[in-house]
Amino acid sequence: MEELKKEIISGEKKPGDRLPSENQLSEVYHISRHTVRKALSILEQEGYIEAEHGRGTFVSRKAGRKKGSGNIAVITTYLSDYIFPRLIQGIDQVLTENGYSIIIKNTGNSRLKESRCLEEILEKDVDGLIIEPSKSEILCGHRGLYDKLDFYKIPYVFIQGYYAQMKSKLHIRLDDCMGGYLVTKYLLDLGHEHILGIFKADDSQGRDRHKGFVKALQERGFSYDPDMVIWYHTEDRSAKPSEALKIMLEEKIPVDGIVCYNDQIAFEIIKTIQKEGISVPEDISVTGYDNSFIAENGMVKLTTIAHPQERLGAMAAELLLEKIHEIPDEESRVERVLKPVLVIRESCKDRRKNQ
Repeated sequence: MEELKKEIISGEKKPGDRLPSENQLSEVYHISRHTVRKALSILEQEGYIEAEHGRGTFVSRKAGRKKGSGNIAVITTYLSDYIFPRLIQGIDQVLTENGYSIIIKNTGNSRLKESRCLEEILEKDVDGLIIEPSKSEILCGHRGLYDKLDFYKIPYVFIQGYYAQMKSKLHIRLDDCMGGYLVTKYLLDLGHEHILGIFKADDSQGRDRHKGFVKALQERGFSYDPDMVIWYHTEDRSAKPSEALKIMLEEKIPVDGIVCYNDQIAFEIIKTIQKEGISVPEDISVTGYDNSFIAENGMVKLTTIAHPQERLGAMAAELLLEKIHEIPDEESRVERVLKPVLVIRESCKDRRKNQ
C-alpha cells in the first residue's frame, strides 16, 4: 500500500492510469490476493485510487481536477487570540482583491483537531491552503494528510512555523531567534544580570526565541543556567509560568529581568509579581513579544517585539497565489523571513546606575 501510494504521489503513476490486476500485484509482492485486496481497499478509502466495475482499478482522477473554485482554506491555532484577527485581515485583503473567498478553521493548537481540519479541507473544493501548524516543535504525526494535498495538487503555505520534517515546504515566519536575542540584549545593555526566560516548549517559535535568549547571554559572557528558564506547554500556559515564578520569588532566587514568550504571558507575569509586593520595572523588568494591544494598554506599557501580523498574512496569501497561478520564483525560496523590531516602552529599568 505504501509503495503504491509513493508511486502515485510522486507522479510515477498518473491520474487515470490503470493499476496492475490483483493477480499481478500478488506475484510482484509475493503476497496473497487477500492482502492485495486489503491494500487496495485502504488506498481507495483514502482517495488515491478508484475501482470501476468490470474495468479494473485506476489512479484517482481527482488529482487532476480543475482548479478555480475561488476558495482558499486558512487554518490557524486560535481565532480569538490577539494575533490572529490581524493575521487573517492581511490574508483576507490580498485574497479578496484577487477574487477569492476564505474558509476559516482553527485547531486550538491540537494535533487531533488539525488532522480533522485537514480531512475536512480535503473533502471540499479549495484552490489552496494557508496553515499555522499546531505544536510545530513536535514531529508531525499526520504527514499523510499533507501528502494527500500534494497528490491533489493543492498548494499550501505554512505560517508562523513549520514541522521539522517538512522544512522544504513553503513557509513564512518572523525571525524569532533574532526577536529573542533583541529583547535579551536590551536587558543586558541596561545592566540586568539575573535574567529569567519563559518559553513555550511545543512550538517552533518558543524554541527559536529561546535560542536568541541563549545567544545574547553567551555573547555577553554569561553562562547558561537551565534553572533560569521556565518551559510550559499549550495545556498549562494559563498556570505554569506564573506558578513557577511565584515559587522562585518565594525562594528568594535573584531575578531582575524576565524575557516572556509573548505579551499575554508578560501580562500574567506582571500580575504575579505585583501580588508578591514587587514592583515592575523598579524591582524586576519584564519584556513581551508581539506588540499587541496588551503591550500598549496594559497596567505597565510593555517593551516588546513588533510582530507584523497583517504583513505576515499578506505575504502568505501572495506566495500562495504565486503557486496557484504557477508564477515562477526567480530565487526559488521555500522560506520567507521577516525581521523583528524592538519596541521600547516602560516595563524595563536601567540598572547600570546601581552598579
